[in-house]
Amino acid sequence: MRSAEINRTTAETDIRLCLELDGTGISHVDTGCGFLDHMLTLFARHGRFDLDVTCKGDINVDGHHTVEDTGICLGSAFLEALGDKRGIIRYGSMLLPMDESLILTAVDLSGRGMLYYDLQIPAQKVGTFDTELAEEFFIALARCGSMTIHIRQLAGSNSHHIIEGAFKSLARSLGSATAIDPRFSQEIPSTKGVL
Repeated sequence: MRSAEINRTTAETDIRLCLELDGTGISHVDTGCGFLDHMLTLFARHGRFDLDVTCKGDINVDGHHTVEDTGICLGSAFLEALGDKRGIIRYGSMLLPMDESLILTAVDLSGRGMLYYDLQIPAQKVGTFDTELAEEFFIALARCGSMTIHIRQLAGSNSHHIIEGAFKSLARSLGSATAIDPRFSQEIPSTKGVL
């Protein structure tokens, strides 16, 4: 079973996160940040990951620590659940329309944590969520998941749609990349023999 449970406690956040890669898309998410909860629920459904997240964070300060630390935990969970990455497809991409927005994501589960991010989000906030925190989440996910992630906006004017499109597109890219290729289920998908 390709799953992981991450517990992370700092002076700013206390997070428990469980991830099942071969799930059905069910989730229970309670981070104290409503917009992040919404994005992670969509992420689980579109990636077909089972996800359980609880976070008690210093949201009285702002959402930064909660959002970033949740990204850290989710990336760590992907890395642990994938193990030696034997049999995975490794790469995934998705061009996803979300109303007027169009978001392209591409993922390589390479063992090298990098984010290439090109979203032009017009509003500073969606509800109480600081839109600049979307990038912080994706940075933490890429670094701690040791994955290369490209996120590019090709169209869009509504901040909610742009961010939601990015989460959905990335989820579908990761769903493809983490899938097992039955033809090569015992192989590491790299000429190096390790990822």
